[in-house]
Amino acid sequence: MLKLSTKIKSILAVVVLMSILSCGINNNKKPSNDNPFESQVDSILGLMTLEEKIGQLNLPVSGDITTGQAQSSDVAKKIEEGKVGGLFNIKSVVKIKEVQKIAVEKSRLGIPLIFGMDVIHGYETTFPIPLGLSASWDMDMIKKTAQMAAQEATADGINWTFSPMVDISRDPRWGRVSEGSGEDSYLGARIAEAMVNGYQQGDLTKTHTMMSCVKHFALYGAPEAGRDYNTVDMSRIRMYNEYLYPYKAAVDAGVGSVMASFNEIDGVPATGNKWLLTDLLRDDWGFNGFVVTDYTGIHEMIAHGMGDKYDVASLALKAGVDMDMAGDSPDVNAAFVKVLKEDLDKGKVGINEIDTAVKRILTAKYQLGLFEDPYKYCDENRSKTEIFTTENKGFARKVASESMVLLKNEDNILPLKKSGTIALVGPLANSAVNMAGTWSVATKQEKSNPLLEGLKTVVGDKANILYAKGSNVDYDEEFEKRVTMFGKDIPRDDRTDKQLLGEALAIAKKSDVIVAAIGETAELSGESSSVTSLQIPQAQKDLLNALFATGKPVVLVLFTGRPLAIVDENENVPAILNVWFPGSEAGLAISDVLFGDVNPSGKLTATFPMNVGQVPIFYNHKNTGRPLGNKEGKFQKFKSNYLDVRNEPLYPFGYGLSYTTFDYSNLTLDKSSINLDGEISASIDVTNSGDYDGKEVVQLYIRDVVGSVTRPVKELKGFEKIMICLLYTSPSPRDRG
Repeated sequence: MLKLSTKIKSILAVVVLMSILSCGINNNKKPSNDNPFESQVDSILGLMTLEEKIGQLNLPVSGDITTGQAQSSDVAKKIEEGKVGGLFNIKSVVKIKEVQKIAVEKSRLGIPLIFGMDVIHGYETTFPIPLGLSASWDMDMIKKTAQMAAQEATADGINWTFSPMVDISRDPRWGRVSEGSGEDSYLGARIAEAMVNGYQQGDLTKTHTMMSCVKHFALYGAPEAGRDYNTVDMSRIRMYNEYLYPYKAAVDAGVGSVMASFNEIDGVPATGNKWLLTDLLRDDWGFNGFVVTDYTGIHEMIAHGMGDKYDVASLALKAGVDMDMAGDSPDVNAAFVKVLKEDLDKGKVGINEIDTAVKRILTAKYQLGLFEDPYKYCDENRSKTEIFTTENKGFARKVASESMVLLKNEDNILPLKKSGTIALVGPLANSAVNMAGTWSVATKQEKSNPLLEGLKTVVGDKANILYAKGSNVDYDEEFEKRVTMFGKDIPRDDRTDKQLLGEALAIAKKSDVIVAAIGETAELSGESSSVTSLQIPQAQKDLLNALFATGKPVVLVLFTGRPLAIVDENENVPAILNVWFPGSEAGLAISDVLFGDVNPSGKLTATFPMNVGQVPIFYNHKNTGRPLGNKEGKFQKFKSNYLDVRNEPLYPFGYGLSYTTFDYSNLTLDKSSINLDGEISASIDVTNSGDYDGKEVVQLYIRDVVGSVTRPVKELKGFEKIMICLLYTSPSPRDRG
C-alpha cells in the first residue's frame, strides 16, 4: 500500500486568478533588460550595414547545400554576403561545419549562423509521437527524452529545435493533434516545462544543450472544422483559461524562442498580431527571447487579406517578429530580406525596429556560445559516438512501452503467452518506415524495428510467428498515396483484396491467437493531414471483422496519431492496445507489452469519441443550464443530449487499463476551508490489489461549483505516476508461458 499526498493551492485563489486573466488584465510583469551580452551586441550592431542587419533576420531552408558543394550553393553565396542569419533542416555535422566556416571566415563580419531543425520527438533515436509520449504522464521521463534528443542533435551540429508544440486541441479531425500533448492545459503546461528544461537544461553554454522554440503561438490547435491552417476564433476567457497556459509555462521555464502560428487571432494573423507577440508575450509575460515565423508565415498574410508584400512585412516586424522562416524562397514575395529596405525607405518601419530584432538574434547566438566558439557543435567524434547508441535505443524502448494505453482486455487475454502459434496480420505489421510516426525528419526510418521483427526477437524459439499483410492500407489507392508520403510508403500489394484476405485467414486458422496490426499510417496524422472521418480505413476494418469471425482470440494493436472512433472494434475485439506510433524501437516495445515484460501504464490525454459528430469533445467542458445530470446514456427531451448517441465518449481523458488492479480508499483533506493564499493537503491510499507489479497514474481533479464566471465540470490539478509492487511474491507477467 502506498500513501500519496498532493499539495493543492487554494482552489478559490486559482479560480479568482484565472478569472482576472480572463478579463484581459495583465500581471504587470515586464521583460527583463538584464542582457549580459548587451555591450557586445551593440558593438556588432554598430558595424553592420542595413543589408547585413536584415540578413540576420533571414532563416532560409538549407536548399541545395550538400557535403563538398557548400562553396557553390546559392544559399552559401547569400551567407558570404551576410544575408542569412541561420539555416534550418540541414543535417550532418560535416555539412554544418562547412557552412559555418563560410559565415565565420568569408562574410565581412564573421557572424556565426544558428542551425535549427524539427527535432520533435527525438533525433535519430526516436520516441513516441508527442501525443503518445504525453500518455506516459511521466514528467521525468519526458524531460529525459528531450535531453537525449538535444544530446544527439547537438552532436550532429544542430543547436535549435522547433519544439515543444504545446497547442491544446479538442478536435481529433485536426492532424496535428499528434504533435501536441492532448486536450488539458494543466497537463500540457507540465509537459511544456519538462520539454524546455530537457532541451535547454538551464545552461545553453553546454555543448549538449540546445535552444528550444515553443510553438505555435497561439491557439493553433482550435481551427474551425478541424482543418489545418484554418481560422481560430475564441473569447479571451477561453484563451486564458483553456489554451494559453502551456505557452506561458514554457516562457516561465525560460524558453529561448517562440514560433508564431499560422492562424488569426481576433481577426489578425498571429504573425502580424502586436497584441499577441508584444503586449501579451513580452509586456505581460516577460519573454525576452526572439520570435520566429512559421514557414512563409509573413507572405501568407497577403492571402489573409492584410495588404501587399510591403504591408505584411512591416506589420510582422512591428508586431514583434524577429526572424523570417523560408521568406526568401523563390515563390515568396513578402519577406524581410526582400522588402524591409523599401519599407524603411517608405517610412513603414523604423531603423530602431530593425535593430531591436537584430539584437535579439545576436543575443541568442551569444547565449549559445557561438561567438566564443562557432564550431562548438561541430565535433565529428561526437557525431560518431553519441547518436543512435545502444543505450539510447534501450531508453526509447522503455519510453515507448510506458506510453501505450491498454483500452480493453476482456477475460485477461493479455498478456500473451510466449508459446504456441501466433498469427500477425495487418498492413502495419511489417512497416519499419511507419513506426516513428509523423515529424520524424532526422530518423533513419529503415533502422526502426517493426512489430514482426519485435515479436520474433522477444519470443525467440518459444513460439511460432506467422505473418500475412491481410489488406492494403485502404481500398482507395489515391488516398493511400496521400497517407504514405515522405518515404513512409507501404508498397501496395498487387494481389486482389480477396487473395490478401485469404492468406490472412489461412494463417489465422493455424494459430492460437491473432495479433492484428492496423490503424493509421504515420502520415495520416500530422501537418496538413486533417480528416472528416475518425474511422479505421475500411479495408482494414473489413480485415479485422473477418479475423474476428474466425472465432480465434484477436488482439488489436492500434496504430494512430489521433483519437479514433472505434465503437465497432470496441464491441467486437476482446483486447485493444493503443500503441500510437512508438518510435524507432516500436516492434520491441510493443512486444514487451503484449507478452507482459512491461505492464501497460499509459493513460489517455485526449478523449476518444463515439463518432465524429461528438467533436469537439473533451472532459473539462462547461455545464449547461439543462444538463443531463445522472441520466447519462439515456435520452431525455429538453436536456443537453443527442437523439442518436449518448453524450459520453468511448474512452475518456485519463483512461487506461493495466494487467493488475488498483484500489483507492481513505480520501481525506487536512482542513475543510482555506483562505485565498492557503493550501490544502489531500491524501489517498492506493493499493495494488491485482497479480502483478504495476504503475498507476493517480489523478486529482477539482470542481468549483460556484464562481463569478462559470467553471468546467472538473479540472485536473495534480497527478503523480507511482510504482506499486506487490507485498508478496507472485509470478510476473513475463513468467507466463
